[in-house]
Amino acid sequence: MDKEKIDKIYRENAQAVYKYLRGLTGDGGLAEELTQETFFQAIKGIDKFRGDCKISVWLCGIAKKLWYKELEKRSRHQTTPLDDTIPSNESIENKSLNKLEKIEIFRLMHNLDDITREVMYLRLAGELQFSEIANILGKTENWARVTYYRGKQKIMKGMKEWTEN
Repeated sequence: MDKEKIDKIYRENAQAVYKYLRGLTGDGGLAEELTQETFFQAIKGIDKFRGDCKISVWLCGIAKKLWYKELEKRSRHQTTPLDDTIPSNESIENKSLNKLEKIEIFRLMHNLDDITREVMYLRLAGELQFSEIANILGKTENWARVTYYRGKQKIMKGMKEWTEN
């Protein structure tokens, strides 16, 4: 593939890939680093692109795999976050309850099907618009809205059941 085509693909898709990764990672610096790695991997494996989807969808698939590799690497080298050691005025009971609620929400999100979970992460963590989510995933804006709404309903139902127990 010639340099002009590669440049054009990068210009047209880099922002979408970055926003996608920003939504997954919640970290602008890491998202930028993974975006660059995504395009590096895409150039190396461009012959694997079959053309049966938008190139942005293919690139986001590569990006997602790189993010999962990063998560795997981080889980092997996990350390205690610094903010866990800083004293706070918040009571231990409230802190514990908030943490349990967060854990339960993430557990419920983890139990969603892959595509719904991805939409939820992009909307909540990435703060992306439904049109941006639709563009990244190669779907319509209405589909993104409905998928998010259904995921939110499942999480709310799960949280209600959790609080009743």
